[in-house]
Amino acid sequence: MARPKVSYVCGSCGARTSQWQGQCPSCEAWNTLELAASSAPPITGRKAAGGSPSSQTVMQVTDDNELRAASGIGELDRVLGGGLVAGSVVLLGGDPGIGKSTLLLQAADALSRSQPVLYASGEESVRQVALRARRLGLESGTLRLVAETRVESVIEEAQSVRARVLVADSIQTMHTELSESSPGSAVQVRESAARLVRFAKDSGTAVLIIGHVTKEGQIAGPRILEHMVDTVLYFESDPGSRFRVVRAVKNRFGAANEIGVFAMVDHGLKEVRNPSAIFLSRHEVPVAGSVITVAREGSRPMLVEVQALLDEAQGMSPRRVAVGFESSRLALLLAVLHRHGGISSSGQDVFVNVVGGVRIGETAADLPAVLAVFSSLRNRPVAADLVCFGELGLTGEIRPVPFGDERLREAAKQGFRRALVPAANVPRKDFEGLKVEGVARLDQALAAAF
Repeated sequence: MARPKVSYVCGSCGARTSQWQGQCPSCEAWNTLELAASSAPPITGRKAAGGSPSSQTVMQVTDDNELRAASGIGELDRVLGGGLVAGSVVLLGGDPGIGKSTLLLQAADALSRSQPVLYASGEESVRQVALRARRLGLESGTLRLVAETRVESVIEEAQSVRARVLVADSIQTMHTELSESSPGSAVQVRESAARLVRFAKDSGTAVLIIGHVTKEGQIAGPRILEHMVDTVLYFESDPGSRFRVVRAVKNRFGAANEIGVFAMVDHGLKEVRNPSAIFLSRHEVPVAGSVITVAREGSRPMLVEVQALLDEAQGMSPRRVAVGFESSRLALLLAVLHRHGGISSSGQDVFVNVVGGVRIGETAADLPAVLAVFSSLRNRPVAADLVCFGELGLTGEIRPVPFGDERLREAAKQGFRRALVPAANVPRKDFEGLKVEGVARLDQALAAAF
């Protein structure tokens, strides 16, 4: 009889080695190698007892009209790409208390009205989950609950009730008999997730997994966890804010970087169908340092406010602080403003903030950031009915950005009367009530805005 192969896995980085060592050869951490599950014997040329799967062409694979199931929460469906795909595995991460369990409990309750759903909690008892469901006003009566941390038991229960949707809360509390390490370790997280992924693919059951995050904001456990699942969602929020943003950083069945906006109220999470309204703070009178832009998050254009504050530097080295905006991009824009706009920010602390906790990673925010800096420096407010967007090049040119018409349409819908955009983004036909002005250079944009 062949001797079973053993391997050791690092509890810090997830690297695998055939021999135990005091130090991980990958991340160089000490005393982190743990005995992993025995690997399966290699496949020989003979057919396995259960039969090997036969290959199919693309045309032979039939499309199921019931491939996606609506979760009952429109913003969550938007982030998922149109609904929950049968057999998919979704990983949701976020800070403690941000609302991960609340959101998935609400979604599970809505899904249970049309199909069997099992909510497996490893952190709370069944009574605690039921009390929270009643507090949220979830009284469907068909959602099944189980308090279990052993993955094999959870899968057995899902099979016995023929669940089409399984919620695991959370993956860090789950453990499998294949590993002797403690729950929450890298080995247990990976092996437990692998069992759930295999169950989802074999049975067609959609699996929703809640994951804890580290102090750096990353999902705890080995990085391979995010590669194993089909969709990775992050719950984001500013401290003290009642608004929550769910962002898709990976999605095999939809667009990445799509966002859904929620508001935390007394009875749980409520959808925000018009996020532009909550991120805009309409001032009674125009104020210096505030400019409105149209950012594009996933497939959604969204109006946000970019604020800038310039103050006399309090130390030898002026500070450059950006919140919701790339700090390195801010330094670049200040250099362009000095070289091609003749506006120097030397000796000034520069602070740029995107209101509402939104993060803008696209270059369309270049022009509004520069105008906000100029407005604060000269104490000259921008007109309240002006919206702008555009990329700023190193030679001072205003470059076009994608989806210009959609951005202008959203601005017109929100009641703006004037738009300052790159010349290449000027539409052939003006939108009703919105005057669009095209600019090609930074000096033209400064003259048109002020």
